[in-house]
Amino acid sequence: MDDAELRRIQEALKAWEEETLRPALERRPERQAPFETSWGTPLQRLYTPADTAGLDYLRDLGFPGEHPFTRGVQPTMYRGRLWTMRQYAGFGTAEETNRRYHYLLAQGQTGLSVAFDLPTQMGYDADAPEARGEVGRVGVAVSSLEEMRILFDGIPLDRVSTSMTINATAAILLALYAAVAEERGIPAGRLAGTVQNDILKEYIARGTYIFPPGPSLRLVTDLFAWARTEAPRWNTISISGYHIREAGATAVQEVAFTLANGIAYVRAALEAGLAVDDFAPQLSFFFNAHNPLLEEVAKFRAARRLWARLMRERFGARDSRSWALRFHAQTAGSMLTAQQPENNIVRVALQALAAVLGGCQSLHTNSMDEALSLPSEQAVRVALRTQQILAHETGVAESADPLGGAYLVERLTGEIEAAAEAYIEKIEGMGGALHAIEFMQREIQEAAYRYQQQVESKARIVVGVNEFATEEPPPVGLFEPDPKVGATMAERLGRLRRERDGDRVVRALDRLEAAARGPANLLPPILEAVKARVTLGEICHRLRAVFGTHHPSQVF
Repeated sequence: MDDAELRRIQEALKAWEEETLRPALERRPERQAPFETSWGTPLQRLYTPADTAGLDYLRDLGFPGEHPFTRGVQPTMYRGRLWTMRQYAGFGTAEETNRRYHYLLAQGQTGLSVAFDLPTQMGYDADAPEARGEVGRVGVAVSSLEEMRILFDGIPLDRVSTSMTINATAAILLALYAAVAEERGIPAGRLAGTVQNDILKEYIARGTYIFPPGPSLRLVTDLFAWARTEAPRWNTISISGYHIREAGATAVQEVAFTLANGIAYVRAALEAGLAVDDFAPQLSFFFNAHNPLLEEVAKFRAARRLWARLMRERFGARDSRSWALRFHAQTAGSMLTAQQPENNIVRVALQALAAVLGGCQSLHTNSMDEALSLPSEQAVRVALRTQQILAHETGVAESADPLGGAYLVERLTGEIEAAAEAYIEKIEGMGGALHAIEFMQREIQEAAYRYQQQVESKARIVVGVNEFATEEPPPVGLFEPDPKVGATMAERLGRLRRERDGDRVVRALDRLEAAARGPANLLPPILEAVKARVTLGEICHRLRAVFGTHHPSQVF
């Protein structure tokens, strides 16, 4: 747009404000609402080409499948292949979760996503004293190769991609998965999926860490190196902004802190001797699909553009796959309400729409009853049908980046990118994400406090909670996992320890410890240990003896 055209639009805008807008405001003033973004900047009542005057189409937008990937990572986007419908599920025993997986696949789900219980996430076997009362509560309990076999019984691992939300023990769970596949004659090279493996966000926002940051990052990069040759179709990390947003971050903070963590992982891999284009194509991301629909679409676009520029300009990546930010999205659990839970169906549909319009590669839609309990089969089916309706009935998947060019969306995309980049440079000035954890925690806490103040003052309305509330009877018929799961697992583990080859177990653990004390890649001895029927807790116990454990008061 030339300067003359821009001046003409600006003059017309001033005339509109005086002749049309001002009389309308005199007759009916605007609502007293916080017309602002999640990060607190004002939202204008109208956006015009003047708000995107600095946009260079080829530099800033380009075309789908090409740098800077603002408009999507695939040239045809969903016309070539729909996003993977990957419902997050796991509870109780491996048998119970396996039944749920078969149910979801029968309903048209196209990928699996495993939720593990807290003991599994924290490196304890189900019969450990530390696990008492938590086994199978927030995910499936997996302590050994036997549970992993049962979990994926009857599921074609070479044809179904699997995502595993696991971090501190990610290397062990991936080894268990690869061992089960090998037993079936499926080499690791044919496996497709993702392991979250994002330990930095655990220190920042979630808390399921075991080891100090140094050894934790070693496990991350060892997994990168192993998968490069052994499992090249596997996404070795899902750098996660989801939990950062769930903790209260704004859209800008979610992008900034996630990409800052991504930079830290790239540096750690380079320091471990890997070449950037050898591991970067296997990096993936995980974002929250939150309530402000247009802001969220802009957020996804901004994240893609900023990552492409960082990878090409800062790290010198030459493979276009290293520039492309591929991401899974999950609708916002923190926005689900226990009050009037059926309203969550609408919330989830709109959040999912934002993820699709923003170009996600896979998507989980939360169930309406998750603010009350583990989801029921009926609620899970409605959540999955929400994705299927978006895919097949709305037309939003028929064009790449359908909101590209909208003045508001382009302005917000630029604002988010610029603000996130400023955060990243501040974090880099502190020495990188590893040294800025307390800073990021404070920023998230302040944003969460500001949001809660708005809810409590009713400046921000939450339907059914602080407005439009109704008296409701207590919910009935909520889903609960079998309370005997802990005893069942303890009995199974006792039998495993009696029947396995004890000498082989000791040898495997000794080799693992020796590798941990030296520079060797830890994935091969971990894989050897799980094949010897060493349990997850036993592996972590040996690694704790070498690495120690992390305490939040430690200086990074």
